[in-house]
Amino acid sequence: MRRQPQNAVFAAIDTTDLAAATELGRALGPISGGIKLGKEFFTAFGPQGVMTVAGDMTPLFLDLKFHDIPNTVAGGVRAAAKVIRPNMLTIHGSGGPAMIRAAADASAEFGPERPLILAVTVLTSMDDADLAAVGVSSTAEDQVLRLAALAQENGADGVICSPREITAIRKICGPEFKLVVPGIRPKGAALGDQKRVKPPADAMADGASYLVIGRPITGADNPAAAAATIIRELAA
Repeated sequence: MRRQPQNAVFAAIDTTDLAAATELGRALGPISGGIKLGKEFFTAFGPQGVMTVAGDMTPLFLDLKFHDIPNTVAGGVRAAAKVIRPNMLTIHGSGGPAMIRAAADASAEFGPERPLILAVTVLTSMDDADLAAVGVSSTAEDQVLRLAALAQENGADGVICSPREITAIRKICGPEFKLVVPGIRPKGAALGDQKRVKPPADAMADGASYLVIGRPITGADNPAAAAATIIRELAA
């Protein structure tokens, strides 16, 4: 069984360079809350690559964003839980109630070692204009709240949301619902392709459960030192 996160910072390792990912995993796994591996890495290296980087013990957030018919998503959850055993696993909340429920039920089959099912709400690279372009007339915050409530009602353990929506979700979903938050940028850091962001301490103060931080850590000259600095600031 993987150990539980020792702090709130999950370092996002997004690369197709296996050697670089393995080096980052070894450097960041022992000090961070865990590591996040997503579609880019998984497509290149599959489950074996994930195990090479995360090993058997490092807390793992497997960010594959399953979005398909309920039966297919349930099968994906079972496969990931059996082979990789992540602490957390993502689906898309916009897949609807039946799909969310199927993912939650499939995860529950693994008992105490089951992965938390987290529903992606609105990607942090999107804003109101982007949603309008795909036919969503509500604001980003309204859509996030709608999907968060839907996820909770159908058995998900939490959601992926931007730091801008943390406070509002806490009001409707309560203190136990997990909020895993990307779009974290230390003050002065480049935004990159992120649009809805906040600094780490602000996001935690608002009620985030875990922070997902990529380039400010992995793009630093010394990733372990960058992660340690953020972790110390959050503990202060």
